[in-house]
Amino acid sequence: MASALILLASASPRRSELLRQIGIAHEVRPVEVDESSRPGEAPVEYVLRLAEQKARSLWNTLPADGRLPVLAADTTVALEGEVFGKPGCRDEALAMLARLSGRTHQVHTAVALLHGATLAARVSSSSVTMREISRPEMERYWATGEPADKAGGYAVQGRAAIFIRYVAGSYSGIVGLPLCETWELLGGVPGLLAAGATA
Repeated sequence: MASALILLASASPRRSELLRQIGIAHEVRPVEVDESSRPGEAPVEYVLRLAEQKARSLWNTLPADGRLPVLAADTTVALEGEVFGKPGCRDEALAMLARLSGRTHQVHTAVALLHGATLAARVSSSSVTMREISRPEMERYWATGEPADKAGGYAVQGRAAIFIRYVAGSYSGIVGLPLCETWELLGGVPGLLAAGATA
């Protein structure tokens, strides 16, 4: 395996897979931060704050010499400006899906890259339109276990694809790591991509 070019501050296998897709060798270094939203905090502000916080959290644990750039991301689902986090239980997941059913909502993903004294971040915002979802369908979907750790209680790349009628924006951003914005951020680190992006 090629030497890591960056550190990924995320335990998400989806984000790691997306980095491999574009040939970025990386090392996974999960971090834990408080993901509670603040009163009056807009969804875009929320994901930006968490992505930057995750990047700084990992960076501060690294030795001063030989630090690799740190990449972090955060994704949220929003409906009419309200943040939908990860459901804490079955009832919360079903309530989220009921509100998203038959409507168009937004998915915001922020990606942050920290290297040296430089922190750069981008936000990808997309719209997802769902068909009407029946209560039995929601209950069967919950029983698969897929919604439990997903913002908004669903995974676009998983079984919830049958609920989605239309997507406008970045598919990879909805999954959890907008690849166009990520590549642009990586390109801002001198010599990083020239060092050889390889899976």
